[in-house]
Amino acid sequence: MKALQFTGGQAGVPLRVLAAVEEANEAQKSVLVDKITARLGGDLSGRTFAVWGLAFKPNTDDMREAPSRVILADLARRGAKVVAYDPVSMAEARRVFGDPPWLSYAATPMEAVAGADALVIVTEWKEFRSPDFPGMRARLKAPLIFDGRNMYDPAFVKDAGFEYFAIGRR
Repeated sequence: MKALQFTGGQAGVPLRVLAAVEEANEAQKSVLVDKITARLGGDLSGRTFAVWGLAFKPNTDDMREAPSRVILADLARRGAKVVAYDPVSMAEARRVFGDPPWLSYAATPMEAVAGADALVIVTEWKEFRSPDFPGMRARLKAPLIFDGRNMYDPAFVKDAGFEYFAIGRR
């Protein structure tokens, strides 16, 4: 989209609709952190978040426009630690993020949630569709899921004993 905007600008035709779409897409990347801070407060110091999914979309390691980049940076800025897992893009994530003290990488989704204050789902990988909810609940400090991909049925997750915050749902 940015290339098309640039081309329009070069031709003297500002593409305002594309600029508005780009702005809305960028703002959407912060919605999940807004939900987290609404529930837990703006200062996330001392909290650890398990993050499932770092790639822009499933079945790729592409992180160029990935929401995880914005979400992880915002969590870190607020003092949080992150334990991240992605089935494919771990090497790319290390290249993008490096190894800052606030970020660690897990070998499995369940390793990521062990001792975390909440789970944050960013990419809708197939392996995240049917997790071991009782096992997750036992490993998490608090039964909180912030789901940026609406992976689960809210009633089912609530019945499994979780507080569930999804995008575009009550």
